[in-house]
Amino acid sequence: MTIGPTGSGKVSLARQMARSVLALDLGDFGPEVVAKAKLCLLDFLSCALEAGNHPWSRQAVAIAQAGGNATIIGTSQLSSPADAAFANAVLGHGLVREDMHAASIAHHGVVIWPTLLALSEQSQLHGAKLLASAIIGYETGARIGRALLTSDLARLYRPTGLVAPPGAALAGSFALGLSDDQATSAIAIAANTSSGLNEWPHAGGSDMYFHPGFAASNAIKALGLAAAGAFGSETILEGEAGLFAAYRRQAAPGSIELFPNGESEIMAVYNKPVPACNFAQTATQAALRVSHELASPDEIDRVVIRAPDAAVRYPGCDSKGPYRNALQAKMSIPFSVAATLARGEIEEENYSELDDTDIVRLVAVTDLKADAGFTAAFPGKQGADVTVHLRGGRTIQHALPDVIAATPADIRARFRAAASRVLGEDRAHRLEKLIEDCERLGSAGAIAAQCRLETERVLRSAS
Repeated sequence: MTIGPTGSGKVSLARQMARSVLALDLGDFGPEVVAKAKLCLLDFLSCALEAGNHPWSRQAVAIAQAGGNATIIGTSQLSSPADAAFANAVLGHGLVREDMHAASIAHHGVVIWPTLLALSEQSQLHGAKLLASAIIGYETGARIGRALLTSDLARLYRPTGLVAPPGAALAGSFALGLSDDQATSAIAIAANTSSGLNEWPHAGGSDMYFHPGFAASNAIKALGLAAAGAFGSETILEGEAGLFAAYRRQAAPGSIELFPNGESEIMAVYNKPVPACNFAQTATQAALRVSHELASPDEIDRVVIRAPDAAVRYPGCDSKGPYRNALQAKMSIPFSVAATLARGEIEEENYSELDDTDIVRLVAVTDLKADAGFTAAFPGKQGADVTVHLRGGRTIQHALPDVIAATPADIRARFRAAASRVLGEDRAHRLEKLIEDCERLGSAGAIAAQCRLETERVLRSAS
């Protein structure tokens, strides 16, 4: 049975996207795309394992109902797919070091991987299908995000919460082998759950950590409903009360093409080098270069940071305090730069002492300004400039045209460190090997199972 017509004789955007990918397989993607998906999975798992002891991680694990057969990463706890997906998404987001797609201003991996890992333990999902599903999920959320998001919209609504649910729903539809009717309904039902408000940077709340949890959990439920025969609103993206009308307040584009000219959006995803907001990354890297030329942070008179307008306008990025918690500091470009100048390094520990006198002083003398050149280059490039004026009149300036992403070697090293601390070296090595050989796995559920502690232990973190 086919879902009802759109009313215009046209095929809906959701159905167009579903039809364009459901017949794909991993062989349709180049080796560099497959390798990138594996790195993104490694990076997601390293973040989840490192963040296990943070309060929001413990809270998410605590509310997961016992029972079921879906693994909660770094624990011995099994739960339902929806609850495990929720907890794992929060864990993966817990460091604020998750992978980033700048053009959609969204973190797709912290929704896609928890969704697919939970599904992989429910059915015999081949490793090649897991990777292809993830590539499709990144593509879908990113392409919708490119069309939907503006800096004005992102000041109010969390982009990840808006565009990741339909992306994860199509990824899951492919993984489960749903029909195009079912996949269209899954996208539609998931899009109904698109949400996430950006009040948390102003109020100091921890809401942000839970946004991807809701997105992943809702994607699981949308898939279950669609598979059970529920019909979603076919025109959920372009309709008069659809996603674009509700959030963009403009008509949706006539089409949202996936993989145009063979291009994959996952290749535009970068893995963060710094455990902080996306928009703080480049400026922090420039500040590190400045710090290498400083005799002492005491000689700094004032600091000027130039960045894209989108960075300056994103909620919390221009904050100069006071900071109630580490999340507010991680969102703040002035704090991230000041902490790097004061400590001469970029580490999680930069955000451990919010009242450090050196950092507080530097934040107070910092100006953050939008730069026309960086704005014009964004989102293709995410540049920043840090100029430090010293008390003696000298200046030190370092500019970067784009963020320097974590390298594959960086990603593997931090995965090995985190996985070894939580799971033990042998289990960590087996987990990395499973991901390396993923396309040859008969059951991708082995990856999630390898993230499970064998005996009940206190959840611990590598951070």
